[in-house]
Amino acid sequence: MHGEDDQIVPIDNSARLAVTLLKNGALKTYPGFSHGMLTVNAEVLNRDLLAFVRG
Repeated sequence: MHGEDDQIVPIDNSARLAVTLLKNGALKTYPGFSHGMLTVNAEVLNRDLLAFVRG
């Protein structure tokens, strides 16, 4: 999970590279979401995290 508008940890320098290190890695991006997305957009992210864990 990574916000596409993260100005602290840019997605191209982190998440897009890190996901390739995992055998079964998956990356879900969120257009317009910032570095603080876990607090600011908790309702969306909690729903997606729960779906991932159940999936």
